[in-house]
Amino acid sequence: MQKELHTGIDLAVALIKQDTLPALLNTATRQLESAFGLSKCWALELDLSGRTLHCSKLDEAGEFDCNDFSHPFAHVLQTGQPRELTRAASYRLDHAGFQTLLELSGRPRSFWLEPLKGEDGRTLGMLVLCGDHPDWQGIVTQPLYSGLKQLLVHQWISQLQTRDQVWQRRLLKRSLDHLHDAESLRQRCSQLAYTLVGNSEAMTHLRAQVVRAAGSQLSVLIQGETGCGKDVVARGIHDMSDRASGPLVVVNCAAIPDTLLESELFGHTKGAFSGADQAKEGLLAQANGGTLFLDEIGDMPMALQSKLLRVLESRQFRPLGAREEQHSDFRLVAATHQPLQEGIEDGRFRRDLFYRLSQFPLRVLPLRERSEDLEALSRHFIRLYTEREGSGPLGISSHALSALADYNFPGNVRELRNIIELACLQTPAGDDIQPEVLRLDDLFADSPESTMAFVEAKTIPGVPPADDIRDLKAAAQAFEAAIIRERLRQYGGNRAQAAESLGLPKRTLAHKCLKYQVTDV
Repeated sequence: MQKELHTGIDLAVALIKQDTLPALLNTATRQLESAFGLSKCWALELDLSGRTLHCSKLDEAGEFDCNDFSHPFAHVLQTGQPRELTRAASYRLDHAGFQTLLELSGRPRSFWLEPLKGEDGRTLGMLVLCGDHPDWQGIVTQPLYSGLKQLLVHQWISQLQTRDQVWQRRLLKRSLDHLHDAESLRQRCSQLAYTLVGNSEAMTHLRAQVVRAAGSQLSVLIQGETGCGKDVVARGIHDMSDRASGPLVVVNCAAIPDTLLESELFGHTKGAFSGADQAKEGLLAQANGGTLFLDEIGDMPMALQSKLLRVLESRQFRPLGAREEQHSDFRLVAATHQPLQEGIEDGRFRRDLFYRLSQFPLRVLPLRERSEDLEALSRHFIRLYTEREGSGPLGISSHALSALADYNFPGNVRELRNIIELACLQTPAGDDIQPEVLRLDDLFADSPESTMAFVEAKTIPGVPPADDIRDLKAAAQAFEAAIIRERLRQYGGNRAQAAESLGLPKRTLAHKCLKYQVTDV
């Protein structure tokens, strides 16, 4: 009796020490085999659905469908009562999994099948005891067997509860992470709404895509018509990324002559070519640690496209005239208004470069396809004008918005900004912009006649009247210089703002100022 007590205590301690369900079941089956001289003992676990018994020791062969009555386990679970099974009876059962279990058990003379249930009546699984000359009633009625079975059930339930708690914690964590990610996305999209303005579904989707693009290191290709805000999207990607503290280097591939673009990108050493009086760091090197924005990538020469492809694959480049390569860790964002697929078919753009650029493609819809954004954009530009000038219109009237809605906007958002800023200039401070100051029928019409009518209606210093023009090229240059001079005066000599208001890159405006000898103020 004392020996049995010590044996029971040792077995109980061994069971309590197990911290996983598979370890618990393996320990319990070994204890039962040792304590009662069994040839083999199996513990089958009932899954959460209550439809399948399985044994981890048997892999796929150890799964038993509880509705498949070709094996005896289904009968035991159905009745909830233990059952003895003889070897002779087991031979007649046509079930592959059950026959595999018989083989692994050594084909014993007899089996004892006993369902295990918790106090709440929940079936946990089943014990399969195997022996050659067992007295099953003598075994299962022993206090040691009853005690081990009771402790096994208790620990089994405890393990299931622990597993459920872990699963619930993981589920809760995933839910909280998802909520956190959704809230973070919402907040970052809200931040973008100050620059990527618009309440349309297209703009809401675009802001979400910009945030997702910013969270990756994939190359981004922004496609859209001229003036739709591709540069604003590129700035948003940079500002929302972990490279925001680094530089954003902008390269307008259409504004730089082909002969200079390679030197601008890669840089050069002193004496690399005629006129290279000193070494110059290229834009690729300047973008190290930040973002390189290649605007109008569709205008890049084919010869330079192949060199750029190699740089994107290795982040290595060689300045003109240099012997050694340099490394630059930059994130690439490219933009174009051109249909690059047509360029590929025409042989003007490399197919492999296109796929390398468009790892994360973004498309900005033209303004005419999202007219619901007109009011938000108009009020945004009015606010910017008022902040810059110190005063301006209070807002824009519904009649003016209706007039804008009927306009096609070939120049997209950039054209809208110019329209609104000119209207602000002609609207008394504190009033709303009215339709008549929008001048959609003359100033922004596409016909040459309307443009000429505007020129004739204006008296611009330095520009001769239309009837006195004898040199069209000189007159056009004088008109361009006058417009630039007037716009610089309007913006207090700020070339960046003047260039943006004219739809020009700052570098191009600087070149024209030098060409026409236009001073900043």
